[in-house]
Order: sequence, then C-alpha cells, then structure tokens
Amino acid sequence: MDIKLINNNMIKFLDLQKVTSKYADEIHNAVNRVVDSGWYLQGKENEKFEENYSHYIGVKHTIGCANGLDALIWILRAYVEMGVMKPGDEVIVPANTYIASILAITENGLKPVLVEPKLETYQIDDERIEAAITERTRGILIVHLYGQCAYTEKIGELCKKYNLKLIEDNAQAHGCLFHGQRTGSIGDAAGHSFYPGKNLGALGDAGAVTTNDSELAETVRALANYGSTQKYVFKYTGRNSRLDEIQAAVLNVKLKYLDQDIALRREVAGYYIQHIKNSRIVLPVIKNWQSHVFHLFPVRCKEREELQKYLNDQKIQTIIHYPIPPHLAEAYRYLGHHEGDFPITEHLAKTVLSIPMYNGMTEDEQNMVIDALNRF
Repeated sequence: MDIKLINNNMIKFLDLQKVTSKYADEIHNAVNRVVDSGWYLQGKENEKFEENYSHYIGVKHTIGCANGLDALIWILRAYVEMGVMKPGDEVIVPANTYIASILAITENGLKPVLVEPKLETYQIDDERIEAAITERTRGILIVHLYGQCAYTEKIGELCKKYNLKLIEDNAQAHGCLFHGQRTGSIGDAAGHSFYPGKNLGALGDAGAVTTNDSELAETVRALANYGSTQKYVFKYTGRNSRLDEIQAAVLNVKLKYLDQDIALRREVAGYYIQHIKNSRIVLPVIKNWQSHVFHLFPVRCKEREELQKYLNDQKIQTIIHYPIPPHLAEAYRYLGHHEGDFPITEHLAKTVLSIPMYNGMTEDEQNMVIDALNRF
C-alpha cells in the first residue's frame, strides 16, 4: 500500500516514522556496519537473517528474495521445475485476497481456482474447498489475510487426502500461531513479504521463502539467483531476486522485537473491540487471539464510502483492503469470471474499511478513532 505524507494533525493509518523510531539507533548501526563492510549482496547479514528467521518460524530453510510476490512465484516455479506441477495445473486460492497471491499462480502458467471466504473470518472457507478440487488440482494456496491464521485441520486433511501441496501466503501474518506452531511452517512452503508496512518490515522491498523441503529450498535459491546453482553454472532460466545486505541487517534488528510489537497490536485491537459500539459497524470476530497478529484491523460498514469520508473529515486516515476483487480485475478478465460469481468476496470489497492499526498508537489516538466511529 502507498502511505502518503499527510497533515501532522491527521491520525495516520500507519505511522512508519513512529514505528521505526523504536529501533532507530540499532538500525543506523546495522546499516552503517553494512556500508563499512564493503559487501552488499549475499553476505553475512543474509546468512544471519536466514538463520534467525528459520529459528523464529520453526523451519529448516529460509531463502531471502526481493519481495513477497517473488517468494510465492519461486515456490510455484520450483514445483514446476521439480515436476510436481506443470503448466495448466490448478491451484486453489481464496477469492478474497490481494492480487499478488493469484499473480504468483498465473506467472507460472498455472490456473487459479477461486474459493469464497467465510464472512465471519474473511479467510478461505474450508467447507467449500473440496468441491473445487479436480483431477488437475496440485495445490492449495492459503492466505493468512489481515494477519489471521487461515489454516484449519480440515485443510490439512484435504491436502493429505488428495496429495496436494499446501503453500502459505504469510505476507501479512509474521508471528501468527496455529496451536503453538507459527504460520510459515505449517505448509510445504510459505512466501513472506517484508514490505515496510508489514508487521516485520524492511526499509524497502524484501521477501523470503520458508520450507522444510531441502530440494525445494535449493531450487528456489537457484531460481532467485539467475537459475545458478554455482557461479556461472545455470541449471534453470531464473531471475535476479535477492535480498540485499542492508535489508537483511534491518530485518535482523526488527525481528528481535516482533513478538513485542505483535503484543502491542493485540492491545490496540482489544481496546478497539472493547470500546467501539456502533450497530452500523461490524468488528472482527476473534476466537483465538494467538491466531491473529493484526496486520490490519478491518471493519465492515454498508455505508463504507460515507464512513471513510466522515473519518477523513475527522482527520483519521483509512484504507480499503481491497476495493476490486481479483476475479473482477481487468488483468484477469480472461478467466471468464463475472460480477456475482463470488458474492461474499464482492460484499467484502464493498464494505471493508481498515482503520488505523500499528504498534506505537497512543491511547489518545485510539480514543479519537473510537469516539469518531461511535458518533458515526
């Protein structure tokens, strides 16, 4: 998302300057260390981050790459190179997601098969998945949307029953838990984004793949390095998609504080849920607080545009996640979907509004948001 500079009196949707100030001295030291080292790609900072992130997520392998979309692209491309998938095969994916989840599928010549979400959770409806499985289905890509765990035991059972790969889009859910296990370690592989606005954000684009599959890890690492398995030896037609040393150093600093930052986000979310009282506004339903890291705090309102304008007039910044469902995007017109094909997804696209949510929000700022929403 693009966070524009706004009036200092505005309550920002996300105040990156305030968030980053917490670690400013450590980040400056880390960046200077890289600058002074004279080594800026595929060095010790990358090795350290990959080791630390693997330990944090609970996997054997982390492979840094340029961004979260690339992470998903390389996972699916690796499966194609390994013979697990081939162009034309199908991958089930939630209809209610950011378009990157689907771009990764089509980028590899695979077919996205969209499944509606549950209205209560916004996550893929596990009761609808089996009906979407065909003889060409090779995987399920779940998206831990808004920071909430999308995985269910039923999804795991379906993957075993039909011998499907389970891929996680963990771009919005670093630190999220499912029965004590971190998202990003549940499936066969996971893609992670460290875009600056994420709970674990770099100071630019950055991403990673996590997996316990050594063959997949080796293939992904080669694909993201021009397809090279060793210098000037090219096994695949890859691309240049590497995590640079400065971003790795920054992520190493911020990773130490991630659980603390998530706890602060949960406090804000809890305060919102306790105090927002307006029958026109639908709040998130939280059944397990450890399974949500509140990358976003989406509310629903039938008068969404009116609410957004009202909040803007009250100097409260909001963002719509997301106004056009992927199946109605011009880019995917060729898939043949039409308005009305996915009514729950379309309803969410018309009613969801994300209100300010970040670690570092003051109680006064939270109260201003709450008071404004209660007066609407």
